[in-house]
Amino acid sequence: MKVKLLIDEDVHSGLSEALRKRGYDAVNVQEINKRGCSDDEIIIEAVKDARCIFTFNVKDYVKLHKKMVELNEEHKGIIVAKQLTFSETLKKLLKLLQSVNSESMKNKLEFL
Repeated sequence: MKVKLLIDEDVHSGLSEALRKRGYDAVNVQEINKRGCSDDEIIIEAVKDARCIFTFNVKDYVKLHKKMVELNEEHKGIIVAKQLTFSETLKKLLKLLQSVNSESMKNKLEFL
């Protein structure tokens, strides 16, 4: 099964739409009225909706992933990347999404 994505607010706002046009289930935090929420709240929302998070907030989400591992809490995956252009982000993310599925991303931290 394809990875479902929750795109963090620090990522290009049009990315979720570009991914949907390519057949992926992707929403950004603005679309689900979670803009301005804490990282903890975002991961709770992602877990609730079985979504993998994609963010440019590398530092905080690496810490959050480690915390979840220590607490033995599950998530559907976290993909982090440094700030990239829209086209580079889309290209690299699509390449990754074609090589993984929702099960293989479970509890993983991927660097784009």
